[in-house]
Amino acid sequence: MSEGSHSFAAASRLFDRRTRERCWLFYAWCRRCDDIVDAQHAGHPLAENDHIDAELLKNAEDRLQAIRVLTRRAFERQPTADPAFDGLGLLAEECGLTPDMAEDIIAGFALDVAEWRPRTEGDLMRYCYHVAGAVGIAMAKIMGVPGDDGDTLDRACDLGLAFQLANIARDVIEDDANGRCYIPTDWLVELDLPPGGLAWPQNREKLATLMPRMIALMERYAAASRLGAARLAFRQRWAVLAAARIYTDIGHKVLAAAAQAWDRRIVVTRREKLVHVARALREALRNKPEAPAEPIDWTRHDFRPVAGW
Repeated sequence: MSEGSHSFAAASRLFDRRTRERCWLFYAWCRRCDDIVDAQHAGHPLAENDHIDAELLKNAEDRLQAIRVLTRRAFERQPTADPAFDGLGLLAEECGLTPDMAEDIIAGFALDVAEWRPRTEGDLMRYCYHVAGAVGIAMAKIMGVPGDDGDTLDRACDLGLAFQLANIARDVIEDDANGRCYIPTDWLVELDLPPGGLAWPQNREKLATLMPRMIALMERYAAASRLGAARLAFRQRWAVLAAARIYTDIGHKVLAAAAQAWDRRIVVTRREKLVHVARALREALRNKPEAPAEPIDWTRHDFRPVAGW
């Protein structure tokens, strides 16, 4: 985690030891799935002696199937010869994670494998759900939120949605260069912006005019998530609020930089993280979150066909 996400690594240190170690195990599974889909390990090509059968690495669909096979074995508590998947099996046993929860996350990798692009805001939020909102739900379970506490799980999903909206805003040019576009086609059509041309200098000003819309969504879901954080144990609440402050700061910086937002990768400095951690401590102690000024439009129930949790 310290290599792959400095923001999450900083916030995770605020958890109690058990939650922190479970968080690290879960992150290891998410990171490993991402590496397998991209045929990488920590950003490098998979070695010949890696634990995934070479026949499964020929194309992205096969790699996606490899993830599903190993994940199923993990939930069945069968050995996988991969510590990240074995760790997921342990978490499932201890925290009540379900195969449906894991499949919702894997579905996000499947969308990228299919080179899927959102047409509408609803499509955008569906993508955010699978790649981050579903992660928030699993993290809530890891923190001990009961499966029948639907409202708190909803709020955990909201925070994941907010995180991913910040990610998309920060990485839009990098994603475009890699043939990926997560800004809804409807939004682009309104400004006559072509996917694949977002990085063109003449389009930066137009692209920047979409960011208030994106960051307003981020803010709304982050605000809703704080209502759920209020029900967590103190150390968990502090960590979640710190993560929310650190990550949404990325979105704020994109908004403030306007057309220059993508000249260099936006980061939150170590000093800024410490300030966010201190402010999150005060917020966690006070524990009187305000509801978002506007109601949220999308919930996890809009994206999951299965009733229940």
